[in-house]
Amino acid sequence: MARVQCPAATDLESWSNSAWNDGVQVEQLDPVDTLIVHTRNSRYEIVVVEPHSAQVLVRGGKFLPVYTPATLAGASLGGSFLKVHGVYIGFRMELCIAGETLLTAPVESIARAERAAAVS
Repeated sequence: MARVQCPAATDLESWSNSAWNDGVQVEQLDPVDTLIVHTRNSRYEIVVVEPHSAQVLVRGGKFLPVYTPATLAGASLGGSFLKVHGVYIGFRMELCIAGETLLTAPVESIARAERAAAVS
């Protein structure tokens, strides 16, 4: 888990100048929608449980080998600014797990996994 530091002036410029179109807001997804997120260092699978409160199950990276309940707090640059409940390319995911904060490496790609077809 990374230690959160205050953003530099250039980080604040990146934050305020972002178009916010290279990502997704969890509250716009449906329950059971799954995101595949690649960061600089890891791959994460995020299953939406409750979109409006950003409750998810997350698996991946060094610390989460099995699906683990979490709240997707949002996207950050590692400082005090947070795009609440969002995942955006170039920003870090901030996850709250059992009272602890997990801050990932910067996100490089986001994809929505296809739902399995219903079996009759």
